[in-house]
Amino acid sequence: MIAIEKKSLSVGKYVSTQHVDKVIRNYKKERWVHNSERIGKEDSLSGWWSIEEIENFLDNAKLYGGDGVKFYFGAYDNEFQERPEYSGRQTLVMVATKQKEGKYGTKVNKDIYINEGNENNILAYNMATLCPPSCGLSVDSDNIEIGVTIVDKGEEGIVIV
Repeated sequence: MIAIEKKSLSVGKYVSTQHVDKVIRNYKKERWVHNSERIGKEDSLSGWWSIEEIENFLDNAKLYGGDGVKFYFGAYDNEFQERPEYSGRQTLVMVATKQKEGKYGTKVNKDIYINEGNENNILAYNMATLCPPSCGLSVDSDNIEIGVTIVDKGEEGIVIV
């Protein structure tokens, strides 16, 4: 029997609650406040998909030879008709990828396109439940959201996010 060694593509790692809290706070202070002011309402802070949706997307990605997923940051049009409450807010798009060898032996993660009839379409998934506007916050003290931040807006006061 011939053994085939599979090389791991892992690049991430599990992180602590403190790490998550810090990067969320950094984001809120450095990006979110400015984004929210620019669009005139609270921008989204997160997007949620069910495990079932993610597993289905991953199964589809594997079906087409995918070995990874890119998460692209995006923003809906200001007049987004499909879900008007998402208009102007940022979002995440999952895109299936396949690692290939690029120039000089470097590895690149290429987006996967699939043929659907007469057109090639990217294998991607969007329309997560965005927070805001759909945060499902609870006043139950056992359900405190991570990353609560107090933002000093100078003469405009403070904001708790």
